[in-house]
Amino acid sequence: MIDSLSPRAVVVLPGGLGGPFAPLPLFATSAAAARGAQVHRAWWEAPAGLQHSERSEWVAPRATPVLDEAAAAVPGGSVFVVGKSLGSAAAPLVAERGFSAVWLTPLLTDPLVVAGLRAARAPFLLVGGTSDALWDGQVARELTPFVLEVDGADHGMEVPGPLAASAAVLGQVATRIEQFLDETVWPRSR
Repeated sequence: MIDSLSPRAVVVLPGGLGGPFAPLPLFATSAAAARGAQVHRAWWEAPAGLQHSERSEWVAPRATPVLDEAAAAVPGGSVFVVGKSLGSAAAPLVAERGFSAVWLTPLLTDPLVVAGLRAARAPFLLVGGTSDALWDGQVARELTPFVLEVDGADHGMEVPGPLAASAAVLGQVATRIEQFLDETVWPRSR
């Protein structure tokens, strides 16, 4: 049963490769959709050679229409953002709109992303791994109390060893997102 007192939407801002149907954003989106959220997806593939300093300028015009579309679809409702890697370059846009989010392997080495996260007024969950060069666990814990850090996980949240170990990490991420939605973003009525 969906426990929804107001309309809900989820916006998917994918990473540079794999689009919104890559496993991490797909599971996060499924968690929100199972809780009654309409799904709005940005589609992109980052151009080869996109410089770090160009990320925000490249992402902003692609993310803005989808964020605005979702907000217009649920007037007075709640928008939740699922951002993977490159999608986290939209953190300033999400913060200024007051949307909650889960940032999957966010670019915590990018000052513009970190500044956008610092400006957020709504709760957000950060998910990353200790073997990801773009993750900074200390910064993550300074930004939010909602952090899932997986020891040994890389930028795709894969860990060394059998594939089943990486599949277990995906399950761990999905469970943490469901908990975040149910306890923080859209608490279930008792």
